[in-house]
Amino acid sequence: MSRALTLVVDTSVALKWYVEEPESERAEALVGGGLVAPDWMLAEVANALWKKVMKGEITRDHACAVLPHLSETVALHPATELAEAALEAALELRHPIYDGLFLVLAEELSADLVTADLRLIHACRGTRFESRIRQL
Repeated sequence: MSRALTLVVDTSVALKWYVEEPESERAEALVGGGLVAPDWMLAEVANALWKKVMKGEITRDHACAVLPHLSETVALHPATELAEAALEAALELRHPIYDGLFLVLAEELSADLVTADLRLIHACRGTRFESRIRQL
């Protein structure tokens, strides 16, 4: 019996499920697995969608349909439980705490974090997080 692999996915991956971007097909191939993310992802995705609506890249209806679907696609973990460790990670990496939430969740779950964020991947080089991070 094979066990489903748990993957932490960040906003850079999730957004590709709803907005056509480079690597959207690769991101879509992850859907259906054991995906998890901090609940903070909803706010990040919503903000990215808002920007795309304001730029005329997507419609308001398209943006408003995303969050309910996202909540069904990814198991959401309370960010409040990750905040202290995420702050420590952010300070260690000299990188925003928002990404630290995803990193410490991956660490806590002994899972990999899949991201399309090259800045985050670069920040993790040579750190304890390097073995947990995978480029989409």
